[in-house]
Amino acid sequence: MTATEARTELHSATDLAVRTRGLTRRFGKQVAVDAVDLEVPRGAVYGFLGPNGSGKTTTIRMLLGLLSADSGEVELLGRPMPHGVPDVLPRVGALIEGPAFHPYLTGAANLRRLDACDRTADPRTSAERIATSLARVGLTAAADKKYRNYSLGMKQRLGLAAALLQPRELLVLDEPTNGLDPQGTREVRHLVRELAADGTTVLVSSHLLAEVEQVATHVGIMSGGALLRQGELHEVLSSEAAVVRVTTPDVALARAAMTGLGLDVQTVGEGLAADLGDVAAEAVASAVVASGARLRGLQVERPHLEELFVSLTGEGFDVLR
Repeated sequence: MTATEARTELHSATDLAVRTRGLTRRFGKQVAVDAVDLEVPRGAVYGFLGPNGSGKTTTIRMLLGLLSADSGEVELLGRPMPHGVPDVLPRVGALIEGPAFHPYLTGAANLRRLDACDRTADPRTSAERIATSLARVGLTAAADKKYRNYSLGMKQRLGLAAALLQPRELLVLDEPTNGLDPQGTREVRHLVRELAADGTTVLVSSHLLAEVEQVATHVGIMSGGALLRQGELHEVLSSEAAVVRVTTPDVALARAAMTGLGLDVQTVGEGLAADLGDVAAEAVASAVVASGARLRGLQVERPHLEELFVSLTGEGFDVLR
């Protein structure tokens, strides 16, 4: 490696809140996570997607030092793990596989107990920070209600509140909207956006693809323990073939024009459709008009996140977790 390449690699590494290389974990003969190279840029909202058993939660547990890796490297906030745990984890908030609290304590009391156990927390600001975190997740009215009487959605909200007791550089959320009603889901979406706007990097594992598509700047798609695709959301989606749909009464003329551009044209309803590939939509419109065909409509469609997910993993939307 040249000096220039080394500087480039160092710069790219410092721009990442999460970085893994060859991360692998086996359970017996089963490979749960297979040589995953995860890259989560600082300030990103990274949607971590995959069907049940794809290795998402196992990967997250290894990131946080809750599970050891068989091989590979992990860096959080520029520090190698698990050696960097004392310095890194106080700057990381997490909600993993559902929250766990004392059932006989109130929501506020559970948070006070957690805050008191945090050596980095300032006890003088504890009451204010607890009140703020409860307010951010909509639990102020239920602060003095015992945890055992919380609904599933309220328990999930309290887990989020615990993750937000202190300012965090990185927030790792595993199914944060589990048990929430549509309003609660929208509130979590708003909260994630708010945190990202404040500079917090958010890694969110979710099966709600439409929700992730609305809030994520980057995505990673797991299946069978492997990371199939990752990158900026718009780049990942645009990497799939766009489809151009042409509406015209002069189908034969338009087909000849589109075929002349090297497109594989199909008849769809009352019009024509083709994968664009490297052909610009403007070139299609120009060719169709030049052929003498009357162009009544031209539409370019790109796959949504759900469609891309299904094409990559072969898994349907209803089985995602």
